[in-house]
Amino acid sequence: MKLVNIHRRVVLLLMFLTGFQLAGQAQVWTLDQCLETARANNKNLQISRNNILIGEQKQEEVKANLMPKVNFSADYKYFIDLPYQLLPAAVFGGPEGQFKEAQFGVPHNINASLQLSMPLYSPQLRGAKEMTQIAGKVNQLQYQKTEEQLFFDVSNLYYNAQILASQAAFLDSNLINATRLLNTMQLLHEQLMVKGTDVDKVQLQVTQLSTQQALVASKYEQLMNALKFAMGVAITEKIEVNSDIEYQDEMTYNPLSTLNFRLAKTRNQLLTSELNTLKKTLRPSVALFASYGYTGFGYDQQPNAFLDFYPVSLVGVKLNYPLFDKTVGRKINQKQFELTNNQLQMNLIADQNVMQVENTQLQRFTTQNYVEATLAQIELAQSIYDQTVLQQKQGVATLTDVLLADNSLREAQQTYISAVVDYLKADLELKKLTGNILK
Repeated sequence: MKLVNIHRRVVLLLMFLTGFQLAGQAQVWTLDQCLETARANNKNLQISRNNILIGEQKQEEVKANLMPKVNFSADYKYFIDLPYQLLPAAVFGGPEGQFKEAQFGVPHNINASLQLSMPLYSPQLRGAKEMTQIAGKVNQLQYQKTEEQLFFDVSNLYYNAQILASQAAFLDSNLINATRLLNTMQLLHEQLMVKGTDVDKVQLQVTQLSTQQALVASKYEQLMNALKFAMGVAITEKIEVNSDIEYQDEMTYNPLSTLNFRLAKTRNQLLTSELNTLKKTLRPSVALFASYGYTGFGYDQQPNAFLDFYPVSLVGVKLNYPLFDKTVGRKINQKQFELTNNQLQMNLIADQNVMQVENTQLQRFTTQNYVEATLAQIELAQSIYDQTVLQQKQGVATLTDVLLADNSLREAQQTYISAVVDYLKADLELKKLTGNILK
């Protein structure tokens, strides 16, 4: 690619001239290595994976509600005062309307039983099972969205670090040129061929370049710390980005369904399932229940004390049929409005994506051409600077001409860096908008 070759020549030449090295003996990591490390170690991604596992457990929980349940229960009661019951006096030949209190039972009561319950027909539980399955799909898409955003952030940090590395290389080259010019001006000043103010102007330029160099180095370290944090590696890890920026001219991305649209579509399915489940709550449900156990009665107040146990067992079917419940109707209305909003949101996402893709493609095309133009400007500005320095040594050009040529060179370099930043951002955004950032 033309753009790739030009950029490589510029960066390699600068690195050869300046011995550019930002991180000592740090290991150079490619973007792919950074992305794979982030995929394995990033904590937000690990949280998303755990959310998927939580969703799977919820699905199993709903399935378990459709299975039989068996419980064991036991209790012991000692009645200090036996409970009273009122007996009609007419039972014993007394007058109607009169009652006689009587105590029944024995002080000691023991109960132990096994209870079985099992839903035979429950549309609500069936609906809940479907909802958890769709919610599991939402968790999967949320994981992919987190991964997509992580790839976007790591790529953006990596590109910015590459830009700073290129900027540092330019500054190193400029500082070498300014230092050479300063040595020449000092020599000419000793020979009384230039004024002291001319030396001071060049000295000021050297100082400014040194300050900018330190500032870029500090920004680079901060950016690398942010990159290591996003990757999930220790801040003390010594790594360095590949300063060779890769361009791909006329790279096209096949438009895929974006995660935002797929999430909205899956939420539409979830809302539809929730609506159907709400409607099913108005249907009857049938459950089977059974119990088997023993009841013990004990008496210890007289010489003929005893403790006897008697079996108790039952089996039955329970029907639950809601006859009147206005709250369900209100919830159904709310869910229908949510579905309408969700459909509008899907349409909005689709329309917005088309507009953003069109604008980003135009921006990438424009910045790509601008990068090529600025690279040519750098070569021309460098040639003008070298010629002006030579003319100044021959007495044809003034120091002001040299400083102006140097400023033009630095402006061209800064314009190039800004153009590269815009291009990389546009390309990265286009990958995201077309659903290709994870590829």
